[in-house]
Formats: sequence, C-alpha cells, structure tokens
Amino acid sequence: MSENAKRDVLLSLKDVEVKFNVRGRYLTAIRGVSLDIYDGESLAIVGESGSGKSVLTKTFSGMLDSNGTISAGSITLYDKALSDSEIDLTNLKKASEWQKIRGRRIATVFQDPMTSLNPILTIGKQMCMVIEKHQRCSGEEAKARAIDIMRKVGIDNPEKRFDDYPFMYSGGMRQRIVIAIALSCRPKILICDEPTTALDVTIQTQILDLIKELQRELDFTVVYITHDLGVVANVAERVAVLYAGQIVEIGTVEEIFFDPRHPYTWALLSSLPQLSVKGEDMYSIAGTPPSLYNKITGDAFAPRNKYAMAIDTVAEPPMFKVSETHYAKTWLLDPRAPKVEPPENIRNLHEKMLAGYVDYSEEDY
Repeated sequence: MSENAKRDVLLSLKDVEVKFNVRGRYLTAIRGVSLDIYDGESLAIVGESGSGKSVLTKTFSGMLDSNGTISAGSITLYDKALSDSEIDLTNLKKASEWQKIRGRRIATVFQDPMTSLNPILTIGKQMCMVIEKHQRCSGEEAKARAIDIMRKVGIDNPEKRFDDYPFMYSGGMRQRIVIAIALSCRPKILICDEPTTALDVTIQTQILDLIKELQRELDFTVVYITHDLGVVANVAERVAVLYAGQIVEIGTVEEIFFDPRHPYTWALLSSLPQLSVKGEDMYSIAGTPPSLYNKITGDAFAPRNKYAMAIDTVAEPPMFKVSETHYAKTWLLDPRAPKVEPPENIRNLHEKMLAGYVDYSEEDY
C-alpha cells in the first residue's frame, strides 16, 4: 500500500478546465486536470513556462485574473475544521466566501517577496493585519503570535525586527517573512510558487530546508510550483508533470526521476544542468508548445516528440497506469506500441546527477 493511500485527501480536482477571455478570443489554459492532494504530503508541479502551473494552483484560492474562469470540473476541499467539511471551490464567487479559505485553509508564497510586502508598512504591522483578520484576536495577541512565527522562520531578535520596514531586510529574510505571513493562520495547504527563484543558491537551500522543517513541525501540505527539477529532487515526495495545461505524468519522485515514461518527462530530465558535458551545448527541447487558443487534436507534445507515432496526431492518449502511484498519458504505454527505451543520457540518472556537477575552476577562464 502506498503512503498516500493511508492519508486523507485534502483537495480533489476532477476534470478541471480553465479558460481566459483575451480580447474576445478564448484561451484554454487548463484542459481536463484531475488530481488528488493528500494531507501532509509534498507535491511538486513541474513544467515549462506557460504550461499552466501557476494558473492551476490559483484555482485553489480564487486568485485567477478577472478574465479567467473555471469553465468545467470541480475542486473539492475536504476539511473537518470547516462547518461544511466538503466545499466545491468552483462554487465560490464572492470575496467574502473566499476569506474563509484563502489564508486560513490555503495560503500562497510567491517568488518575489517585494511584490508580496507593502513597502510603506512595517513587517509587524503587515503580519498583525493578517492574523487579526483571519484569527479574530486582539492586537496584543496578534503581535505575540507574529513574533513567535518570526522566530520559527529564523528571524533573529524578532522583537526588535518587528518594527522594521521591508527594505531593511535582505532578500532571504524577506522571503522568510512572506513564509511567516502565509503560515501565521496555520493553513492546511501551503502553495510555494517558485519560492527561491529570486534568491542566490545558498539562500535557496536555506529557504527550502526551512519549509521542510516547518512542515514537519506544523503539519501542513506543501504544493511546490517550479521548473527546476533540481529543487524537486530535494523537496518533493510526489511529482505532477504539466504540459499544455494537462498532467501528462504523475508519480513518486523516485518514479519520475528513475522510471519516467512520458517523452516530455524524458526531455525535462535531459535538460538538467547536472547532465551537461563540459564544452558541449546543453540539451534543449526542440520546438515550442502549442497555441492554447486552438483546439488540440491528439497528443499536444507530438510535434516536438521524436518518438511520436501516427496515432499521436489524431487521438488524445488516455492516462495509462504504470503502478499504484505512477500514471503517464502517452500512447507509448499502449500494449500495441513499439518498445521504446528512454534516452541514454537519463538512464542511471542518480549516479549521473551525483557525478555530473561541473567544476569550473579559475583556470578554465
């Protein structure tokens, strides 16, 4: 039995479709996504820019742009702490309805902390505003809780730093504050949207370690949005690969890295910097994603897939079961398909990643 089979489902997506009205034309950004998110897990949603990662998770908290709508499907939140323990989030239309969910049940950490913090309000003021709004406590109690969560995220001398402004914090400290604000209302699900993109490598590691430590301590689910598979390998238990608004493969992190089945996943893994060879060009995926203004026939990845068969251009593949935890949406898994092995460069991936860090010393320049 898989670990997730023992866990409760917190959020369940069934055939979700999201459309945007762009100057009178409709763009289908999410196309029939079904996904269960479990209590206490770490799930990474990966894919190229424009694949729909951020759009998908914005549907969890009612943060779609005004021209976007959930045009089909359901998103059910299960939470025993709510008076109604099952809520279809697609039915929520008003800001007052979302206030019961956003922050209190599902919170988001964005990639650039300076766009999340108000530069003219102190850190303490911003934290207390959130705590008072969602937890209905006094100002003194909110301050005590704010200082406590600041200490938990690693802010030294939080009593003094409480009255500082965002510009007085470093980039890494600002990201810690954004995480603190997101966790101040004890959400059940924390969405981390490229949380380390704007940080240097050393600070990235510290922030990711912090999120993992806080997850163990406070017992919440983390959904990472990232294009960086190196990050995924370090933080996720399960990985969903998104392409052109669809999940094309999902499995445990070990299954996705060491037994991938979809050609798009093969291509993403081949792009890992650790697999680059000194003096040679890094691998890049040929072609471009399809236009989501148009109806897609067959497999959306087919025009970029050197393993594509004739059927890929006329019929959309189903989601084939590889194991109890592993599924992939590719005709290559049909029993009638020819046997195709993954590219040579991603076989024995673990050993190659360990050995593949290129050492650029000064004498190389």
